[in-house]
Amino acid sequence: MLIAESGSTKTDWVFVKSDSSQEQFHTMGFNPFFHDETTVEKGIRENDGLYKLQAEITHVYFYGAGCSSKDLNAVIERGLSQVFPNAEVSVSHDLLACALATYDGEPGISCILGTGSNSCYFDGEELSEEVPALGYVLGDEGSGSYFGKKLLTDFMYNRLPDEIKEDLVAETGITKDLVLENIYSKPNANVYLAGFMKFISKHSKTDYVNEMMTKGMGHFIQNHVCCYPNYKNVQVHFIGSISHYFKEPLKKAADNMGVSVGHILQKPIERLVAYHVREQKEGF
Repeated sequence: MLIAESGSTKTDWVFVKSDSSQEQFHTMGFNPFFHDETTVEKGIRENDGLYKLQAEITHVYFYGAGCSSKDLNAVIERGLSQVFPNAEVSVSHDLLACALATYDGEPGISCILGTGSNSCYFDGEELSEEVPALGYVLGDEGSGSYFGKKLLTDFMYNRLPDEIKEDLVAETGITKDLVLENIYSKPNANVYLAGFMKFISKHSKTDYVNEMMTKGMGHFIQNHVCCYPNYKNVQVHFIGSISHYFKEPLKKAADNMGVSVGHILQKPIERLVAYHVREQKEGF
């Protein structure tokens, strides 16, 4: 079987062989809001190692950002079926992957902080959302696109500390026209914005970044954690690169709001694979 966990930026794939050994692969991220079935097929074909396995795969379990309805899931399903004609394809929301990967036997709140952001409540059987994910234009608080937008807004409004502004210009060659072109004239603006997280991480010890990250994490918790009536009585788990690399601002914001932090995982794929291997064995 082939298991995939996809954000808007990249997809982690794990091929589980009949002897339970595994192979890992990586491709671009596939989000049905931004990519069609042709893009899915092309993106997989470009990974020679993964594409060569097409005839061997009988089950594909794909969890992806934006895969939140039958119509959206069908976009990804069609692309996957074109590449893996012998496989039964299942497409689910990345929130389910997050919930399955962080579940430890007790009900809890599971959150995604990556290119985008989202949260859900999971009791081991039922997954529920209290508020919707609004995407990088209206929401995605605490995500890579959110912090990238904050950085660029401060740059454009001349609010960046001089040292950070000078380094940003020197490292990226950024200009107002370049920013506006990438945001308003080119596709995948959310990925463009999240791409500035590497630069933000470089300055993670500065007061500017610490304050921005703590406020942003607080904004996420206020909107996507405190909306659950029992949020103070359960563990709140996080997956994604933003939560992994900025644990301290996250924990500080959580402490300030009476939130108990549970698992913080950079990637859910390992525990997701373990779940499917366990399910497969129990099926026999």
